[in-house]
Amino acid sequence: MKKIVFLDEYSIAGRDLTKISSQGEYIAYNNTTKEQVVERLKGADVAITNKVMIDGDTMRQLPDLKLICVAATGMNNVDLEAAKELGIEVKNAVGYSTISVAETTLASALALARNIVYFDEYFHDGRYSKADRAFCYDRLTFQISGKKWGIIGLGNIGREVARLASAFGCEVRYFSTSGAKREEAYPAVELDELLKWSDIVSVHSPLNERTRGLVGRRELQLMKPTSLIINVARGGIIDEAALAEALDNGWVAAAALDVFSVEPLRESPLYNIKDRYRLLASPHNAWSAAEAIDRLIECVAENIRTWLEKQE
Repeated sequence: MKKIVFLDEYSIAGRDLTKISSQGEYIAYNNTTKEQVVERLKGADVAITNKVMIDGDTMRQLPDLKLICVAATGMNNVDLEAAKELGIEVKNAVGYSTISVAETTLASALALARNIVYFDEYFHDGRYSKADRAFCYDRLTFQISGKKWGIIGLGNIGREVARLASAFGCEVRYFSTSGAKREEAYPAVELDELLKWSDIVSVHSPLNERTRGLVGRRELQLMKPTSLIINVARGGIIDEAALAEALDNGWVAAAALDVFSVEPLRESPLYNIKDRYRLLASPHNAWSAAEAIDRLIECVAENIRTWLEKQE
């Protein structure tokens, strides 16, 4: 029986893991520090990690390790070159969160456009009950129908966002971060053109050498002062200090972030922007609808099952 170790099971939010745990001797840890990885993976044939780093030095101390299952799509936390050198298979989960992240993107745009957070607080903090008028126009709202929506990275998630945005009456264009030329239902343009053209920009690309710092101070200054920018992809694609400056100076109207350069985000100028309602932020949970987590478990279980069948 193969030994399967999950290093950060908390990331699965308490969902049923029977499809994984039934496939071998299963051991789970709520979370694992860098210093604990080697000790906890000793004797393990299969490691499962969502965000815990498994680097080359770690792998070289684990002769039994044959499969690393990343319980996510991005594999930035695994040294892929070292794994290849050592003959360790690395499998990720693809497509499980497409709907969840796309819906969060749309929800973020709508929340910013309609100032949902501000007006909810206006009701709950008692200002509405004390008002002498039925309506509150403290903050202007607008529709997303008829707006120009620019997408950075038209992969599975970007394509689903494009479909939803089109259904809401938006005109869609995109920028390919890979430079790949494909037949798509939407026009491809260069990044500067996209940023100047768009009323709403959403980021759906991986973090790599081409995308790190892709949207910085110069790029944000190209955008319309009425525009929205949303990042549900990876922290580090948008320069956070530049974004805080953009929000404070009115280069963009508002932003929504679900990902950050360091997670959890400790100190950041984003915590100190002048108008908190210009920033809608969440703790990297755009992907984590219950249905998406269950699909993620199925993907990991299938990756383990496929590997086990090859061992027979």
